[in-house]
Amino acid sequence: MNNSVCAVVVTYNRKELLVKCIDSLIGQSLNVDAIYIVDNDSTDNTPELLSDYGFITSLPPVDYESTWSCDNEYENIHIKYIKLSKNMGGAGGFYEAVKQAYLDEYDWIWIMDDDAFPTEDCLKELSPYYDLEDTVALASLKVDLEDNILYHHRGYFNFNSGLPIQTPISYEDTQVEVKDIDMVSFVGLLVKRDAIEKIGYPKKEFFIHADDLEYCIRLRSVGKIKLINKSIIKHAEGSTTGTFTKRILGFNVDRRPYDKLWINYFMQRNLIWIGRKYSTNKLSLYLTILKNYLLTCIGIIALDDHKYNRLKFYTNSYLDGLTSNFDNKKPRRILYKEE
Repeated sequence: MNNSVCAVVVTYNRKELLVKCIDSLIGQSLNVDAIYIVDNDSTDNTPELLSDYGFITSLPPVDYESTWSCDNEYENIHIKYIKLSKNMGGAGGFYEAVKQAYLDEYDWIWIMDDDAFPTEDCLKELSPYYDLEDTVALASLKVDLEDNILYHHRGYFNFNSGLPIQTPISYEDTQVEVKDIDMVSFVGLLVKRDAIEKIGYPKKEFFIHADDLEYCIRLRSVGKIKLINKSIIKHAEGSTTGTFTKRILGFNVDRRPYDKLWINYFMQRNLIWIGRKYSTNKLSLYLTILKNYLLTCIGIIALDDHKYNRLKFYTNSYLDGLTSNFDNKKPRRILYKEE
């Protein structure tokens, strides 16, 4: 039985990495049937570069006001380019990508970032496991560009202590052919169409961060996720974390620059929301939230600039997670005092 596979890639202002990702997908020893590219309204001439490489054959009109798309056949692979009219974040992009591939009735949907580069046999090594009983998703082993295993991108759930956390896979987990796991980042996650029919699409309201965690929780509710260690995908993770270190009382403490603070808002809000929905120990959950909030406030008062705005910012991230407020423009309004 043939299994059709559509690779979906979300991109934003990383056109050179995107081209390398597409080249990796086209070069698979077991061909993908389609590549769907969802562009979060990039401003770096992404469509022009895709056109230069022949991946797309037309360009979006100037000042388009709604989602624009085009289709092309490239080396017997169907390429669909979807340019959103505004940046919906990674979560919004993956929602649109998975939705489009699902509606077009592909059997498997292969989810990845634009800085992911599946090795030549990546899909081929996944294919023998398509028909495993109760399996809803397959995951490749994720490594960096120097082939170091990125353990924290595959792991297991813990819902019984504090905020829902992911325990990374171990070295021993990577030494077997197949391993049942709970969580996979959206880099090299191959999802079965039947599972999407049951659980729906990624949660677009998250904007960025923890959307993959939440989606894997839903996937695990309907079946198993298998880590296939012979299937390797490379990930060009950023060389910096966007933090800097301050030393106080003999300890190094990571701090976030003010202009990068929005990253923390989405992560904190989304994890709290996940905790409220899925945690099995609500007392531990709320005590952990309170402890984290107090420690965050103490750290801001002792170490940071823009103290008032930072306190307001973090207070809103906690409250919005507790009240399911997904106003994704709020971080910018607080940080830059926009109306």
